[in-house]
Amino acid sequence: MPLVLRTTDDLPAIDAFDAWAAAVGGKTSALDPGRRRADLAADLEAAFEAIIEEWWKLGRNLAAEPSGELAHAPTCTPNASDMGLMMAWARLAERWAGEQTTTLLVCDDPWLFRHLAGKPGVQAGRPPPLSLKSIKLALRGLASRSAVALRVGLWLLALFPQRFRIGRGEAFLLVYGHPRATVDGYDGYFADIMRRQPHLKRMLHADCSLNRARALSADGRTFSMHAWGSPGLALLLPFAKWRPSATERNGEWGWLVRRAACLEGGTGQAAIIRWHNGCRAKWLRRRRPRIIAWPWENHSWERPLVRQARKLGIRTVGYQHSVVGRLMIHYAVAGNPDGEGSIPDHILTVGPAYQDQLAQWGIPKDRLAVGGALRFAEPGKVAHDPQAPIFLALPFDGLTAAEMVAAAKATGRTFVVKDHPMTPFRFAETDKVRRTDKRLEEQEAVSAVVYAATTVGLEAMLMGLPVARFRPRRRLAIDVLPAGIEVAVVDGETLDEGLAALQAPKSLARERVFADPDYGLWSELLK
Repeated sequence: MPLVLRTTDDLPAIDAFDAWAAAVGGKTSALDPGRRRADLAADLEAAFEAIIEEWWKLGRNLAAEPSGELAHAPTCTPNASDMGLMMAWARLAERWAGEQTTTLLVCDDPWLFRHLAGKPGVQAGRPPPLSLKSIKLALRGLASRSAVALRVGLWLLALFPQRFRIGRGEAFLLVYGHPRATVDGYDGYFADIMRRQPHLKRMLHADCSLNRARALSADGRTFSMHAWGSPGLALLLPFAKWRPSATERNGEWGWLVRRAACLEGGTGQAAIIRWHNGCRAKWLRRRRPRIIAWPWENHSWERPLVRQARKLGIRTVGYQHSVVGRLMIHYAVAGNPDGEGSIPDHILTVGPAYQDQLAQWGIPKDRLAVGGALRFAEPGKVAHDPQAPIFLALPFDGLTAAEMVAAAKATGRTFVVKDHPMTPFRFAETDKVRRTDKRLEEQEAVSAVVYAATTVGLEAMLMGLPVARFRPRRRLAIDVLPAGIEVAVVDGETLDEGLAALQAPKSLARERVFADPDYGLWSELLK
């Protein structure tokens, strides 16, 4: 039977399908909730896992192109690009098109709709408009990149003298402008390493604002990457843009490549990446630091850093500073067009579990070592009380957060809801579902923890609390747990019954995921 593909404004007659699902942008208020496809959250995640190899292959091709380093989609980064999610929807739709039952898929995304409309077994209606949306994104992107150019040009003028205070052959930490970094040497990623090793200097990534850079540079050991820019580079930034080749724009995943390029091109990210890369290249050529360590995630700006450093004889140390879940596939060598060529000389992990994960993804074992968790303190002690509220930890993504809150309200259970600190989430509170400003470790007691795509779930497991991972129906909520560590999984349909069956997790040794810092190893590498 065919897969019926429609937009929200072009729904078919009620007897034209047996079940329905909604993809990007599709609204479902006119559809019977009882006919929604069951197990959609699990099916979507499984479809994503099935396309990982294909995304790596596509990512290698895209990253090898001249402007590939200006985008997130070529690096296969699922928490920065939803291209993998779109590929998963495509695989899921192809499966439904071959089933005996007829499924209605509601999709208002113009690119995904056109990609699916050309597949066998798909009965497509009128596609969503595309031209006007593309033009709006193009204009917004040009304006955003122009704003970046003006901003960094002014910051260059203010910070230019810093370049003369940097010597040759020094050891550097290259970091983002973390809000917890302080002028006395504490860093949001490397904690107190600078205090322990006074010879270390700190270079701030181009994402760090002028005021923040000025404040941190008061220590005489911290500098801004903006100091190494040039007026000529700034003038060209409005034209910095990811431009996939015609081959990829018209290939198997052509519509989705065009979509990713258009969405990423609607922001100023390409300009700031181009600026950072240009500043970094000049700094390395002129000052040739002997070693650079940074919070490594294998992003697009990091790969050319490694390649250039290797040519100049500069050693590189990547610090796996946070968590690496089984779906965070951008860490894998398989996505790099030059394989190990853009992998740092040394990669230090926060624990053995992540060392094992990275080795499985092709990182050479002789480059891996456990450096320990520099910035993760011992977990708090939160009492487990079956009569206490359930702690609902919302993710960065607003759509997933909305689904979690709606599911919590439907259970009739008592919840305290903590939103993500970077993306406050507004919702109508009830007697049973109320907001809290206190983090998990600040709660007196909870009966369980439900989370999506945050480290709160891992922290709760280390506290010995009952934990469930929430899996949304339309999005990919990255599983942040390392391979081999299992937790109960729920979605909007199974949350209530999942909580009823929830038990305390098996004992999880903290040193398996967050080992004590090996300061001797850090000293040996950075001396």
